[in-house]
Amino acid sequence: MDFWKTSRALFHAGCFERIGMFKLSKKVQSLPPYLFLEIDKAKRKARAEGRDIIDLGIGDPDQPTPKFIIDALSQAALDPANHRYALDQGMPVLRSAIVDWYKQRFNVNLNPETEVLPLIGSKEGIAHFPLAFLNPGDFSLVPDPCYPPYKGGTILAGGKPYLMPLLEENSFLPDLKKIPFSVRRKARIIFVNYPNNPTGACAGKDFYTELIKFSTKNKLIIISDLAYSEMVYDGYRPPSILELPGAKDVAIEFHSLSKTYNMTGWRIGWACGNAQLVAALAKVKSNIDSGIFSAIQVAGVAALRSNQDYINKMCQLYQQRRNALVSGLSRLGWKVNKPKATFYVWIKIPPKADAISFAAHLLKEANIVATPGVGFGQYGQGYIRMALTVSEERIKEALARIEKIS
Repeated sequence: MDFWKTSRALFHAGCFERIGMFKLSKKVQSLPPYLFLEIDKAKRKARAEGRDIIDLGIGDPDQPTPKFIIDALSQAALDPANHRYALDQGMPVLRSAIVDWYKQRFNVNLNPETEVLPLIGSKEGIAHFPLAFLNPGDFSLVPDPCYPPYKGGTILAGGKPYLMPLLEENSFLPDLKKIPFSVRRKARIIFVNYPNNPTGACAGKDFYTELIKFSTKNKLIIISDLAYSEMVYDGYRPPSILELPGAKDVAIEFHSLSKTYNMTGWRIGWACGNAQLVAALAKVKSNIDSGIFSAIQVAGVAALRSNQDYINKMCQLYQQRRNALVSGLSRLGWKVNKPKATFYVWIKIPPKADAISFAAHLLKEANIVATPGVGFGQYGQGYIRMALTVSEERIKEALARIEKIS
């Protein structure tokens, strides 16, 4: 069975029940298949065959971490004081830098002692948070398509994901009015992610105001994933939900240095917002990990306290790539949503086409890796996602290859 047949079988059948002689737990069996691992296997196999692969599938910046951040790490790593267990709450200097950054960027005031928690990347915080509040049978309201840890974290906590379709006709925003009362009554958490991965959609303050009212009425915790707030184009500036009145009563927001400063492998981010929610996550984490390597925290401080010119240059680079990809695909007759933020392009494939089969066709015939939309959930069917994490030259080469097979 080739990779794409395997991927389709995994997608429809879910996880295996056993690994060798050992039976997996029911929670792990319930996890959605992680299609991205299979895509990576296919990509490695193709490269091993000597094929010139253009990888538009993974959301991992191709540019290096800025030198001033690396220098801060290098110096801090020489200090023996940084070789010990880190404080679970994070270094005071890092929490202070996060507070200052939020004030400057969003005009939001945070208490560094109670409303900020550094994380080993925002992914682990998002995945661990449901453990603090979900009991077996509780719902979390999860957008679909979405970043996989929203569903995975819910399932591992014993909860049930209730899918909120993100549809193009609703600007890829969830329709809160369509969530049944019977579900609202058993729901504890609602996930939102704007600017959005994978669709690139953005949400305004009107949406957040509605969401806060909805969550307050239904006693829901809002998890706002703001990882792409700085990857923006055409003068757009995404808001934080914490800017809105009443947000701190119900919301916790997750942020990351990964995309903003090309630090994906460093694993550093944070959660902030409602003090009780932050404390609950801290309690979970104190039983799971021992904090972020202190030298990486020092490097994070250097990033946050820089003049941010680096971010502007990165956004200009991604905007040029976005323009090249969107205009090129549009010229070929593809239906493309031009994103105002993130470094993803969400592309509609021909009607009735299967996303996995379409991505397989691109890999087989054009040596291009794209991510099938169903890898992010059932409502991603009919789409593929392409990432802007290769050079403009390679994007133009990809367009030329697509034109040849069209």
